[in-house]
Amino acid sequence: MGTDRYRRLRADYDGEGLDESQCPDAPLTLVQEWLDDAVRRQAERGDAPEPMAMSVATVDADGLPDVRTVLLRSLDERGPGFFTSTLSTKGRQLARNPGVAVCLAWPAMFRALRLRGYAEQLPDEEVLAYFRSRPWGARIGAHASAQSQPVPDRATLETAYQEMARRYPDTGSPDDVPVPEGWGGYRVVADRVELWAGRPSRLHDRIVWERVAPGGLDDPRAWRRTRLAP
Repeated sequence: MGTDRYRRLRADYDGEGLDESQCPDAPLTLVQEWLDDAVRRQAERGDAPEPMAMSVATVDADGLPDVRTVLLRSLDERGPGFFTSTLSTKGRQLARNPGVAVCLAWPAMFRALRLRGYAEQLPDEEVLAYFRSRPWGARIGAHASAQSQPVPDRATLETAYQEMARRYPDTGSPDDVPVPEGWGGYRVVADRVELWAGRPSRLHDRIVWERVAPGGLDDPRAWRRTRLAP
């Protein structure tokens, strides 16, 4: 009985859809277009908050999946990138099994993006450049938080933050806070890319690019495009 209130929540997805005529032979340009559309939608209407929020799924030592949300911070022909602690749960899992799947969803636009492949660590120079671009408070927070480790209470976390703030005061310089040990980033080298567009009567559009040869997300020779039933 308690689930009835969820069953009654229904909406018909009246999105723009996605036709093969709109789809290039390699997925990068359309993926970038959808990301840009989501950013613009948030700026203009405010109903696509955190348009770069990306769910990242990994597998633990027992073969069980884990999923969490990070922020997509880069995208080029090599794949999407994100930054995190390599000592975190996701980092330890990726060290054992680099297989990864990611998803970005924009419900207000009736759109979603999925990629599946393997994670590779970003080079130190990319990690340093991104870390220096973060606000001072976020850089301090990376030192104060041992990501994924137990913490007794909120006060302990805030005390650690205050200690790091005293150790590395804000001087206005991008290098006033060093990169913490183990802090890094990953790139998803995709073997499969799917764009989902909601349509009425659940007849959604699903266009998939599957890797058939080496090459970037911009290389038509590397991909085979197909439509999947919804």
